[in-house]
Amino acid sequence: MSLKKSILVIVLVLLIDQISKFYIKTHFTLHEEAKVFDWFRIVFVENKGMAWGFELPGSYGKLVLTLFRLVAITGIGYWLYDSVRKNSSMILTFCIALIFAGAFGNIIDSLLYGILFDESTVSNVASFLPKDGGYESLFYGKVVDMIQFTFYDDILPEWIPIWGGKHFSFFDPVFNIADSAISVGVFLLIIFNKKAFPKNI
Repeated sequence: MSLKKSILVIVLVLLIDQISKFYIKTHFTLHEEAKVFDWFRIVFVENKGMAWGFELPGSYGKLVLTLFRLVAITGIGYWLYDSVRKNSSMILTFCIALIFAGAFGNIIDSLLYGILFDESTVSNVASFLPKDGGYESLFYGKVVDMIQFTFYDDILPEWIPIWGGKHFSFFDPVFNIADSAISVGVFLLIIFNKKAFPKNI
């Protein structure tokens, strides 16, 4: 895949990611949710750290995490450039473009959202470019998440050993478009590993 097509993939993912985050941030209160289907909800949460709510301890933990993301995306960007230069397989460059776009989308939140928006609370919808300034300084923004697919949320049948009769929910994490792009990119690399990394005989 050419560099122009790779850039197009990145731009499209970033646009969808940032538009969805901007809408949620400026129209939803924190933890507000909208039910789309029984298994699909829009739920506004903010993530201070990495995936699954993991945070680095200490006052500089968030700064270290953001700086690490910047270093990581530089490496991913070079990987993409090198793959295009070497005319690697289309599936490889496409997946790297997805991963780069997803990582960059979440970096934008971490870098800029703290200064672009005021605080989102359960009673306050954030505003863009508030007069009194943002809720945090540069590098300390929170990542906006909003998509939740809960495929099962009910009491398990009594006949199931150990867990029968207990409440069980499957796939509770809340994520965003950027997370999806990274996950899809990695998943496709695993599935199409042989096509992505063909062995030269």
